[in-house]
Amino acid sequence: MTTGYLLWCDDEIELLRAHIIFLQKKGYEVVTVSNGTDAIEQCRQHTFDLVLLDEMMPGLTGLETLQQIKEIQPATPVVMVTKSEEENIMDQAIGSKIADYLIKPVNPSQILLTLKKNIHKKQIVTEVTQTGYQQNFQNIAMQIMDSQSTDDWKEVYRRLVHWELELSSTDSNMTEMLEMQKEEANNGFAKFIRRNYMDWVKPGVTERPLMSPDIFKRKVFPLLNNDQKVFLIVIDNFRYDQWRVLSQEIGDMFDIDEDMYMSILPTATQYARNAIFSGLMPEQIEKMFPDLWVDEDDEEGKNLNEEPLVRTQIERYRRHDTFSYHKINDSVGADRLLERLNELMKNDLNVVVVNFIDMLSHARTESKMVRELANNESAYRSITLSWFRHSVMADLLKALAQKDCKIILTTDHGSIRASKPVKIIGDRNTNTNLRYKLGKNLNCQSKDVFVIKNPHEAQLPAPNISTSYVFATGSTFFAYPNNYNYYVSYYKDTFQHGGISMEEMLIPLITLSSRKK
Repeated sequence: MTTGYLLWCDDEIELLRAHIIFLQKKGYEVVTVSNGTDAIEQCRQHTFDLVLLDEMMPGLTGLETLQQIKEIQPATPVVMVTKSEEENIMDQAIGSKIADYLIKPVNPSQILLTLKKNIHKKQIVTEVTQTGYQQNFQNIAMQIMDSQSTDDWKEVYRRLVHWELELSSTDSNMTEMLEMQKEEANNGFAKFIRRNYMDWVKPGVTERPLMSPDIFKRKVFPLLNNDQKVFLIVIDNFRYDQWRVLSQEIGDMFDIDEDMYMSILPTATQYARNAIFSGLMPEQIEKMFPDLWVDEDDEEGKNLNEEPLVRTQIERYRRHDTFSYHKINDSVGADRLLERLNELMKNDLNVVVVNFIDMLSHARTESKMVRELANNESAYRSITLSWFRHSVMADLLKALAQKDCKIILTTDHGSIRASKPVKIIGDRNTNTNLRYKLGKNLNCQSKDVFVIKNPHEAQLPAPNISTSYVFATGSTFFAYPNNYNYYVSYYKDTFQHGGISMEEMLIPLITLSSRKK
């Protein structure tokens, strides 16, 4: 079986006979020519896996030949082989997008390495990654069984996301195995939440994981106390895997302190984000600031009062921090924010809420085209990355990297791809969210749910005396028995939030410090 189809162009090709025999023994078919004109003609007639091209030849030079080959076969990697160590030739070759640069005399191993890098890289990476995950599989399975604390679960989730990102960049068929392991982890995580959540949210509890109402007190205020200017950027519905992809884009601009925190339940904007900004649990907001709390069945937007909630928290701690609040829903709002950046630097704190990812997940549910574009986890991450690269979010971070400030980049909750319907029955006033329900007489046909019968114990509002909350776990979502099939086919495999999963509850909390010298 042929390992690869190569073209080697060199005016001293006869002197390279030993190299060519070496490559043939390794399974490569090698076509040889001694000048640029013949190389270009060969490229018109055949498609090569890789071209080895001498730089210094009579007639057409290697660089001239390279440009014409690139016009004929733009995707074929070209490796420049030359005696010249002149920097300007290297620069020109690299600028013309060569795949590699070898200085004569070359030895066979060097050539073999460049072939592996440029022809077989994906196959080799796939094999090595698969082997790596297989070797780690049992270890992760044990870790899932042994996890007893929030830090344990964070570590499990980090490792699963690591392998998810590694495998998604290969042609591996092991993604299904990883999906099953992630499901197993989410089942274990749901049991962990069932056992511990009510203890964490009791009034007055101090020993608990870092949660939504603690972000200002534990993360923002300490930085302000050190006379740091702080930008708190909250990207709605931003998952840890999306952060990992995005982190590679900004890693050269910032020193990154990466952590996760635990979102409160329900993992929905109205509850989790308002808890961040107020420093209070939802029931406390409703009682202390009834005009700032929006009930589940109210028609108005659930996050209209974020700026006043931030103000109440600053005042409650008797602080005098100056702050601004901005919500970015589109590029116009983002441009306006950037224009005011120098003015905003006068504030102690600037809070920025960015809504794109949440809008994407909703659009994916409602639009067939967007659903096709983001048809799996990898594609969903890819769209997030593409948005970031071309959005004012990237411009904002670049601009802030030049300023003397700390950036806390976080979110209110994540989301999960919901794939398994669970039947639920409730009264007419039950809310519409697919991952949690609150109402009277809720009846669910699954044991895999988390029920809070007394919302007061979880510091959640109870519109009625008999209100209870039911949360979906793992990748399940709630569906009503009437019109069940239509409902299930419409919502299956959409990204939802509100319930219990590592993706929704273990969410990024990142502190960025500028690297500017």
